[in-house]
Amino acid sequence: MDTVAFLATGIATAFSGWNFVYVLIGAFVGTWIGMLPGLGPSTGIALLLPLTYGLDPTGGMIMLCGIYFGSMYGGSISSILLNTPGDVSSVITMLDGNPMARRGRGGAALFCAAVASFIGGSVGLVGLTFLAEPIARFALRFGPAEYFALMTFALIATATLMQGAAVKGLMAIVIGLMIATVGIDLQSGAARFTMNSPNLFDGISLIAVIIGLFGISEVFTNIQEIMARRWGKVETVGRLWMEPSEWKRCRFSFLRGSVIGFMVGVVPGAGGAVATLLSYAAERRSSRHPEEFGKGAIEGVAGPEAANNASVGGALIPLFTLGLPGSSATAILLGALMIFGIQPGPHLFTENPDLVWGIIGSLYVANVVLVILNIPFIGIFVRMLMMPGAPLNAIILLLAVTGAYSLNNNVFDIQVALVFGVIGFLLRSAQVPLAPLVLAVALGGGLEQSLRQALSLSDGDPAGLVPSGIAAVFLGLSALLVLLAAILPATRLMSPRNRALRRAAKKEKRPQTQ
Repeated sequence: MDTVAFLATGIATAFSGWNFVYVLIGAFVGTWIGMLPGLGPSTGIALLLPLTYGLDPTGGMIMLCGIYFGSMYGGSISSILLNTPGDVSSVITMLDGNPMARRGRGGAALFCAAVASFIGGSVGLVGLTFLAEPIARFALRFGPAEYFALMTFALIATATLMQGAAVKGLMAIVIGLMIATVGIDLQSGAARFTMNSPNLFDGISLIAVIIGLFGISEVFTNIQEIMARRWGKVETVGRLWMEPSEWKRCRFSFLRGSVIGFMVGVVPGAGGAVATLLSYAAERRSSRHPEEFGKGAIEGVAGPEAANNASVGGALIPLFTLGLPGSSATAILLGALMIFGIQPGPHLFTENPDLVWGIIGSLYVANVVLVILNIPFIGIFVRMLMMPGAPLNAIILLLAVTGAYSLNNNVFDIQVALVFGVIGFLLRSAQVPLAPLVLAVALGGGLEQSLRQALSLSDGDPAGLVPSGIAAVFLGLSALLVLLAAILPATRLMSPRNRALRRAAKKEKRPQTQ
């Protein structure tokens, strides 16, 4: 009953003062950012984070979480109408959404995506509301060793769950941890990797790193594609309604996708991309018409979109209760909380209940606002979708440079952002995932501190890292994930299908060499 009372207070907070305006701004801007190909929630939050510095913590976080939620909605618009996903989590929606649009059923696909997003978002928020506090109470049992084990698991899970890029994900983790060590060691007073620069004594700013990796590198990527993404023709929307037969086909897809998305979202590193993929596979297996998938099956839109938005509520649980971001977007939200002087973790619900319940309440309000935005005003978003690439690049670069400078009113932060923009561009070109790197930078300091505290309590005995079953479970799972990441690629390589493909390739090469 206390939970319901806290939720009611949170919803009231969302409507008080300027907070409702922040909800509206976050929802609208988030939808716009989400539908622009390649941007997505991480880039949007990173670019607009500096604009919240003058706000109170509750108002600032309400706006940023609204952008996060809105961008998950918006990603489906470009996937369906443009055949170009706004973010990686919208790739699956494109498979059946765009074929529907080409048949003149784009309106039905967009309507289905909006309804699925609302249902999925609602399920995710209900899960967040009723599970977050019990998990926070359980986390109060954690000591330094348990936190070290948990953060190790979060980093390794994030790296190894990157589809087809486990090794590159682990490499990104190592790079991120190296970046996190820059600065003065608080225990010994030694300067680490500072190159005698006073600007580096306090370490490298997480926000400058994020702005560079996601904002400025996006501009470099766009320039490489000749100042404008090679976007396809925008398909016509058609009538914004679903036929009764389509409602019937989708009714269970909405629920299945919501449950899958929420459960996957709680796992660090999984996020919307994995949730949509698993949901799509579940829909195809359970469908009476699996042959229609990839050709415009409406269940292929309903399930993944519900899973995508349900994963938001799931991803916020480890952030609020354990201080662990499960994705690049929640890593940026972690940085935002730290800027506002808020430390997420088990004590967040007791020390800052107005803030956390205000955020949760505002997400319920934003969920309703986004349905209203995404159905009647779809025509406005379609016209905004036609923005040329050059003005968009200029806007992104301006926001990135302004945001980096506003961190400390220091040109050095702009230089850091530009350097990481180049690094991000090179890593993207090499298909190295950025999310594990950002998470490693965000968690590196806490990981090192927990490791030192645990070893100090055990007088340097490594056995002190496993003082309880909780620590043993997380370290064991981490080792298992690394082992699976090493074994699975070799297993796929030796599969009968791949061996047959290699033999066929050798036969084709023989006549050419003779």
